[in-house]
Amino acid sequence: MTFQDFSLLPVLQKAITEAGYTQPSLIQQKAIPLLLQGHDLIGCAQTGTGKTAAFVLPILQQLTQNKPTTSGQIRVLVVTPTRELTLQVEATFTQLGSGLPFRSQPIFGGVSEGKQIQALHQKPAIIVATPGRLLDLLRRNLIDLRHLEALVLDEADRMLDMGFIHDMKALLRFLPQQRQTLFFTATFPDTIRKLIPLFLNNPMQVDAQPVSSIKAVIEQAVYVVEPQDKEPILLSVLRNHNGHQCLLFTKTKHGANKLVQKLSKQGVTAAAIHGNKSQSARQKALADFKAQTIQVMVATDIAARGIDIEALPLVINYDLPTEVETYVHRIGRTGRAGLSGQAISFCTPNESAMWRQIVKQNGKPIHQLTH
Repeated sequence: MTFQDFSLLPVLQKAITEAGYTQPSLIQQKAIPLLLQGHDLIGCAQTGTGKTAAFVLPILQQLTQNKPTTSGQIRVLVVTPTRELTLQVEATFTQLGSGLPFRSQPIFGGVSEGKQIQALHQKPAIIVATPGRLLDLLRRNLIDLRHLEALVLDEADRMLDMGFIHDMKALLRFLPQQRQTLFFTATFPDTIRKLIPLFLNNPMQVDAQPVSSIKAVIEQAVYVVEPQDKEPILLSVLRNHNGHQCLLFTKTKHGANKLVQKLSKQGVTAAAIHGNKSQSARQKALADFKAQTIQVMVATDIAARGIDIEALPLVINYDLPTEVETYVHRIGRTGRAGLSGQAISFCTPNESAMWRQIVKQNGKPIHQLTH
């Protein structure tokens, strides 16, 4: 299958080619035709499988083909769990919609609201937002969604896990009844199932690379360690990787900050990214990491949403997650775009039960390293 098979507008086909897209991914193959037909949709796909373009392309096509009754209105809303993902999704709208007259606008907290409010005066057709700042502006009548045509909840499972369920229910009263609604999610927990009647109308469901599947190109390994042995083993691992980049996960924000300080003292360039960091600090850390001026990005799970490094060779679970699905999310940051990757986990004695669940989900033993 090719992108030409979707009968997308020539201007979108041109943008697809310029963006370097070749063949549509599985989620794009399954979702785009249904969305072009106007269906509500639940799309199950991991991060890094092309799901953003899977909804951006049909939305841009429909915006072009469906002439609004009133000009200058917000016609599309995408809600995401983090600032980084907000910026990433909005950038995709800008890139793929470069030949179209639609303005998109990111809205998120952690920065001054003044510039965002000012940008709303330029009448964006597309808003990409985190829930907190979005609801604040809605309640102050600074955003009007009465003419909304499409609503997207991106990474819906993580959003609801992160405590946004009350915000999402509060959002409903600002939305028109007639709209197309899309949920994109890596897992399909009961929290999402309960919301289907509230948000979606007879939705279709498509699945592509569900979160239970771990890519074969990722080489997994584990160190069984005592907590005090983690730091020296980590330094040894990083030295053996000859300065190649590493995305490292910790359980807490404090743990991330502390580890960055320890690594810096050992001559390892590192930066932390988590919810307590300012937006400018998070963006600088991410830019430095992408530019390869720092070797290690230390992240918490929430902040890692939206981090997309195509050629990342190594992911380290310094602390194990508390859910198998989160483990799969984490290590799925490597082994992308046809490249191989390595995922190394540290398992302490009190994390052994969690590790057994991970191995069971993996379906085969994971190599244990010695130190």
